[in-house]
Amino acid sequence: MTRAPRVAVIGAGSWGTTVASLAAAHAPTTLWARRAEVADDVTASHTNSRYLGDLTLDPSLHATADLEEAVSGADVLVMAVPSHGFRATLVELADQVRPWIPVVSLSKGLEPESRLRMTEVVDQVLPGHPAGVLTGPNLAKEILAGRGAAAVVAMPDEQVALPLQEILTRDLFKVYRSTDVIGAEIAGALKNVFAIAAGIASGMDSGDNTRALLICRAIAEMTRLGVAMGGSPLTFAGLAGIGDLLATCISPLSRNRTVGEQLAAGRSIEEITAAMSMVAEGVKACGSVVALADDHDVEMPIAGEIDAVVNRGRTPEEAYQNLLQRVPSTEFRGVALG
Repeated sequence: MTRAPRVAVIGAGSWGTTVASLAAAHAPTTLWARRAEVADDVTASHTNSRYLGDLTLDPSLHATADLEEAVSGADVLVMAVPSHGFRATLVELADQVRPWIPVVSLSKGLEPESRLRMTEVVDQVLPGHPAGVLTGPNLAKEILAGRGAAAVVAMPDEQVALPLQEILTRDLFKVYRSTDVIGAEIAGALKNVFAIAAGIASGMDSGDNTRALLICRAIAEMTRLGVAMGGSPLTFAGLAGIGDLLATCISPLSRNRTVGEQLAAGRSIEEITAAMSMVAEGVKACGSVVALADDHDVEMPIAGEIDAVVNRGRTPEEAYQNLLQRVPSTEFRGVALG
């Protein structure tokens, strides 16, 4: 009888804990938490009250604050660490990882300064390990509460993705496969930036037509950059693209949307982020996204305005007016459709 692969999930925030709970139903799974009290809560009470309230986790899920204990015997490494701490955590655990095991990123961001995708960071720190991403419209509390949802696991080799798909799929959580790692990662990073814009629009009570316009143009921007970087246009029409974008832009559970709403209410970005217990990746990603757009000569006016609001003191009202004053051209200009 084939032994079930052992899974290590590094990072016990809301999404990391949820993925660990999903995996624990099919495979021995260990969740690493930076705080010992979080690890104790998961193992003893089957909850992560800090991030997920009283929602119940799979009772077989084990958690630890010892990184070596979590990693050393793993057959699959799942990284649920925010982008700004991703490399440092990988470096810390690199000596304990078994050779060649796949590494799956849950982080929907870009490394600050380098603007690298998380799988590119994996390639640098753990060369030789297959690196991919799990992404999609995945609001952790809804999934843990048993509501229907889906995601896509993107790996360069579909044969590597197959067992990961089996480990993570549950009755009400479906996992699809893809080989477009670039597109899936770029979509995941960009949707957070656009969710800030959606939050601003909501906070300014701009109306449903405006929000629909914003989301449609965000898809166009996302696709232009993703294709220019080597992604498939189909990815941006699927779960990793429009699916994740919609969930993040419309849900009150979205941290990035909340940032936009608070900006529209007149709070500073420093005040907003200081009050948050979890990272809103769009805040950190918007500057990198604009720099990547410049590198690839891609026009991204929405992302540019959000970067100006977050990093350069532009008001949400000014950003809104700047976007409205743009002269429309052909709808799909610069978007590769096939």
